[in-house]
Amino acid sequence: MSTPEARLRDRIGGGRAVALIDGNSFYCSCERVFDPKLAAVPVIVLSNNDGCAIARTSEAKALGIKMGDPYFKIRDLCRVRGVRVFSSNYTLYGDMSGRTNTVYRQFSPQVEIYSIDESFLNLSDVAPALRVELARDLRATVRAWTGIPTCVGIGPTKTLAKLANHIAKTVPALAGVCDLTDPVAYAHWLCRIDVAEVWGIGRASLAKLEAMGVESVADLRDLDPRPVRKGLTVVGERIIHELRGLACLPLEMVPARRKGCAVTRSFSGRITERAVLEEAVSAHATRLGEKLRREGLGTNHVTVFYHTSEHDRDDPMRSVSTTIQLPEHTSDTLALIKAARHGVAKTWREPGERPWRYSKAGIVTNDLVPLSHSPRALIGALDRERSGSLMAAMDACNARWGRGAVVPARAGLVSRRDWNTKFEMRTPRYTTQVSELPVAYA
Repeated sequence: MSTPEARLRDRIGGGRAVALIDGNSFYCSCERVFDPKLAAVPVIVLSNNDGCAIARTSEAKALGIKMGDPYFKIRDLCRVRGVRVFSSNYTLYGDMSGRTNTVYRQFSPQVEIYSIDESFLNLSDVAPALRVELARDLRATVRAWTGIPTCVGIGPTKTLAKLANHIAKTVPALAGVCDLTDPVAYAHWLCRIDVAEVWGIGRASLAKLEAMGVESVADLRDLDPRPVRKGLTVVGERIIHELRGLACLPLEMVPARRKGCAVTRSFSGRITERAVLEEAVSAHATRLGEKLRREGLGTNHVTVFYHTSEHDRDDPMRSVSTTIQLPEHTSDTLALIKAARHGVAKTWREPGERPWRYSKAGIVTNDLVPLSHSPRALIGALDRERSGSLMAAMDACNARWGRGAVVPARAGLVSRRDWNTKFEMRTPRYTTQVSELPVAYA
């Protein structure tokens, strides 16, 4: 015979349990893994071109550094207060993310990788009394095997798991784990957490809820979902059901097929010459081809854009964009480069007395389809057989010797791209680039 606690737990979530585990200040934690001296030091990681803060440790947050703060505004503060500053190292962070997910799969066969630092795990088969213990074991294993500190939130739905994760992060007494499948914890926390912390509640929705007198998560949960739908759309209605333990968001173990792809970069300096711009968009097209081939997709058009910076107020301003059609769907780097350069040729204007100083360029495409199922062109068809062999050989070389080892001449040698994004404070790519590993001499 079931206990009252079990019956209450079933009413909340029907026995389901979803865990959300994420890396604490993930980018900063990755940097700390390879430099123990950073353990108690404030650390921040900057965006591309060392623009603004995109990751901060708790020590950096305590100094008043906010997410998105431009580095030039906080440079003096960082110097005075001993903040260690790093350029983003996405190759390292991506590899460390893969390593943490390998550990997660040791604890659950059903894992949804939600972002680079967050994953959902299905724990429904774990006995309720053992879920917190398992989560603590998971945290300890991830820390021991990868060096990454984590927090775990457990709930009967993804929304409640996300909320539990927030609680686990902000309440030290919980030691990094919060289980909202526990009816006692569920009743305790939902009336104490501000509604702004609910996953999916944005600024506009929050204003509407506050006008309705909703303050806590419990207040939102207890609303009638039908009238809420009128003000907060179907998303608001779904959130209420999720807070009540009715799962509306299933785990997605198979990533959804990519519908679009973009490669955009800010230049390390300003570009005024057509040849340099053509090299940049050729490099972007090369990267686009790599991404498409990795997923077996193709595109029949690319949009090329480039523009000046809105911050260069004393200089002439210009922003252009054009779409180039291809004869058929392809992932051939050479075909994509040809289209990208054609886009520049169509839109380029020779400078006058005061040249345009371009700050960013990119290539965007959408409506991607599996290349193996795409229709062939009747006129101007590409040689897929020859192209496929050539691209496979180039990808194999880059896989063995590192990305950029073999590139089309028009994309320029990686080491000689003066326009490349600036990473002046980037650490070595310890886990993927042998050439960047420190060398010890006897």
